Amino acid sequence: EPALTVTGAQVRTLPSPERPTLSEIVLDMGVRVPLCANQPEDGYAVELPARANDGALRIAPARLPRTADVALAPLPYSRAVLIRQAYKFLGERYGWGHAHGARDCSGFVAEVYRSVGIELPRNSRDQAASEAFDRLTFEPGTKHSARVAALKRLQAGDLVYVPGHVMMVLGQTREGPWVIHDTHSPSMKGEDGVLRPLPATGVVVTPLLPLHFGDDGGLVDAVTAIQRIRPGSTT
Repeated sequence: EPALTVTGAQVRTLPSPERPTLSEIVLDMGVRVPLCANQPEDGYAVELPARANDGALRIAPARLPRTADVALAPLPYSRAVLIRQAYKFLGERYGWGHAHGARDCSGFVAEVYRSVGIELPRNSRDQAASEAFDRLTFEPGTKHSARVAALKRLQAGDLVYVPGHVMMVLGQTREGPWVIHDTHSPSMKGEDGVLRPLPATGVVVTPLLPLHFGDDGGLVDAVTAIQRIRPGSTT
């Protein structure tokens, strides 16, 4: 302390010919970096780890522009803030394991929650199994109607898990919940009953109930867990 929290999808340190190893370093949403004691008027001076010429690790100053999407503390937890943070990624391409300078489904929701000071496990399987939050699990034999009823009670910010994927709820309409998620192969059944791939690979907003998990069945029947994350529910 004191530190900056990255609240944008990404910020970059300013180019620095004098310190090329700290030039244009990408910092993802939710990353916290210590502030230097002396601050310039036209930006932020932060401390980052760097490798010296002899290979030793050192802490060195780097600069962020004053226009960087950062805050002096994690953002306040609210549904509105979670939605606003998630929408900062809308349209970003899918990047498994943060490939292509992007992120995958679990990295996406983890960074959104990290920006409000809540740490989630990195992988969707571990997120779904975490007992640190208010968790609802579904057995394979759970009836479709019971699953739909539970999904229609979800609120903005709740996380829905199927094997290998996670979605964040945005809210409810008469047709059921809508979600934002980072996906590479979404498909949805139309009113004519035909299953069609969605023309998107990345962060998209979709209704949840019509989605399909692969070619075998509806996503609703593949849901394994719901995590309801509330202030004060973390350990």
